[in-house]
Amino acid sequence: MTAATASRAAGAKPGRPGRPGRKPRLAARRARHSVILNALMTIMLCYALLPLFWLVVNSAKTQRALFTTFGLWFGGKFALWSNIHQVLTYDNGIFVRWLANTVVYVVVGAGGATFLATLAGYGMAKYDFPGKRAVFAVVLGAVAIPGTALAVPTFLLFSRLHLTNTPWSVILPSLVSPLGLYLIWVYAAAAVPTELLEAARIDGAGEFRTFFVISMRLLTPGVVTVLLFTVVATWNNYFLPLIMLSNPHWYPLTVGLNDWNAQSSTAGGQAIYNLVITGSLLTVIPIMIAFLVMQRYWRSGLAAGSVKQ
Repeated sequence: MTAATASRAAGAKPGRPGRPGRKPRLAARRARHSVILNALMTIMLCYALLPLFWLVVNSAKTQRALFTTFGLWFGGKFALWSNIHQVLTYDNGIFVRWLANTVVYVVVGAGGATFLATLAGYGMAKYDFPGKRAVFAVVLGAVAIPGTALAVPTFLLFSRLHLTNTPWSVILPSLVSPLGLYLIWVYAAAAVPTELLEAARIDGAGEFRTFFVISMRLLTPGVVTVLLFTVVATWNNYFLPLIMLSNPHWYPLTVGLNDWNAQSSTAGGQAIYNLVITGSLLTVIPIMIAFLVMQRYWRSGLAAGSVKQ
């Protein structure tokens, strides 16, 4: 070591890494934040699962046990299978008819809304045409308008067309999804490269083939997201079928279960709260299954851009 090097080493000041206690303080702060975050997430999880737990517990009770036992735990005779059998057979199996109606409304209405939103959103994102900004403003305005505000005008329109009290009065309004169109529009603009479409056109692929073979694969996570939103909205739709339908044979599950619940307050009606609760549990199960099945498409879509060949 030279004299100059030794002199500089002797006069050097200790650096920041040498400060005692800094790293332990940072570790303790991160651990404290982690504990707080975990506690908040646990509270939110309990808040979300508590209604479902209440539904499962009370679906296993008899009509009498609903009012004589603690609501958040099992009590009395375990009557889940008996309640399910009564739900499926009560009033000549009307619940099964409501379930079939709901499935039809979801498959045709939500499926059609997703398909139309995908076509329109993709076209808005990847094609230029006069009036595109005006269409964008109309779509944003439609997203801001709640569906309940359009229920009465829709009823008057369908009444003039003699379509009320028919399945079309529920299916046709469900085909319109401004939020789904907007989501596909935004997602397609970022997920589908314009260079890829130009390469497909140079290779001789038509617009329909390019859309269904190339673009749809890239749009899958966005399409699944819109599909789940429309399925949940159609499955839980209550106000529109309530004002459109008067024949119980065309009711969806939401209106039908409310009709059962209203029996206790009508003259000569029979209180069947145990069947209402059990029917509500059966109504929730398909939505849970749909979410569990569809979530793998989100994971695959998020991981698709992280692997390059």
